[in-house]
Amino acid sequence: MQRTISRRDVCKYSALSLLGASASGWLPTIAARAGQSDTKKNRNCILLWMSGGPSQMETFDPKVGHENGGPTRSIETNVPGVRIGENLPMTAQVMDHLAVVRSMSTKEGDHSRATYFMHTGYLPQGPIRYPTVGSFLSKELSNEECDLPAFVSVNPFQAFSPAAYGPGFLGPAWSPLVVASQMTGEDAEAQQVSFEVSNLKRSGQVTQAQANARLQLLTSLEHDFLKNRPGGPGRSHVQSYQQAIRMMESGAVDAFSLDSEDDTLRDAYGRNPFGQGCLLARRLIETGVSFVEVNLSSADGAGGGARWDTHQDNFEAVSSLCGVLDPAYATLITDLEHRGMLDDTLVVWMGEFGRTPKINENTGRDHWPKSWSAVLAGAGVKGGQTYGSTSEDGTEVTNDPMTAQNLMATICKALNLDHDVTNYSNVGRPIPLSDHGSEPIQSLLS
Repeated sequence: MQRTISRRDVCKYSALSLLGASASGWLPTIAARAGQSDTKKNRNCILLWMSGGPSQMETFDPKVGHENGGPTRSIETNVPGVRIGENLPMTAQVMDHLAVVRSMSTKEGDHSRATYFMHTGYLPQGPIRYPTVGSFLSKELSNEECDLPAFVSVNPFQAFSPAAYGPGFLGPAWSPLVVASQMTGEDAEAQQVSFEVSNLKRSGQVTQAQANARLQLLTSLEHDFLKNRPGGPGRSHVQSYQQAIRMMESGAVDAFSLDSEDDTLRDAYGRNPFGQGCLLARRLIETGVSFVEVNLSSADGAGGGARWDTHQDNFEAVSSLCGVLDPAYATLITDLEHRGMLDDTLVVWMGEFGRTPKINENTGRDHWPKSWSAVLAGAGVKGGQTYGSTSEDGTEVTNDPMTAQNLMATICKALNLDHDVTNYSNVGRPIPLSDHGSEPIQSLLS
């Protein structure tokens, strides 16, 4: 049975943990050495992806008092004057770290195209295979000392657009390591969420000596192949195999095991695939992974379905989904903050679009890319603010519209990256991280 944990309990747990570390004597020494270092630490990114398109009116842009707002009330946050939907009471208490963009405005109302657009910053067109955001950002941010892949995707829902989750023209070396959650334990009451990377263990029928001999043979064959056929695809293939071998031989894979985490903290995140996925994301960032995407698309926190696609029973569905989102999101922000990681970790919350302000005949909301919300926190983001606004009925952006391209440029800037840095596509075109002409929104950044 799960225990109910308040945000105060989480803060208490984290504070006690930090005090214990400080009292041990070694933390000040490490901090002093870090202060003497001239090396600039890379920033990292966690993307919380809400597959299906979450309703802005039941989350971060409620319209209380207008018929389009429905029954959803707004609540105060810990930032005076900023109110959000009643479905997110714990998130309201970390609002001082959040920058809510209420003026997202795009043109793609189809799940497939919009998912691709918001994951790559480009529309699907022609022969160019654009890389997903985790691939092109992790390529720039990757930590060479980390034994794990630079990009990990947790419970992705790829049915809308498989290409939106791939490395595109960057090649397989920048593919995500896809991790799916599992429920373990025979007793339903005692089942636990776990994460396991498949095919990392050597077969019991193969000795270590035999495995080493096979790897040596593979290396020899690859060397001969590349000598006569140099080029990107071959090198990328070899890099992928080298990364897999490195991971198999490393203790870094222990990051995928949550057993060492305190039960109080695990409860605070939520004992469901999304909550534990957010905890896993924090552990992976600690290990040196540069980009982690965690998907929430169903009310049990798993990756199946797309329940944010609330054409029917919107209010009940969003309430259930936020019951999973709220504790996980708030605890992730709090946990990162108390571990001193939030300054270097950008947390992005978004889906492919929003929902119609007008409520349909099925008490649902349909697809709406014209005026919706996304949220940034951590890294170089100035928290405790809202950016842009929508009309009283929610149908129009009335102030500071935000394009997908400008959002991508802002994400790059928050991560200390030049959004104009280019990679060359599979047809030889230079492709910047953020599309030509886009600019970061400076008022969102510290």
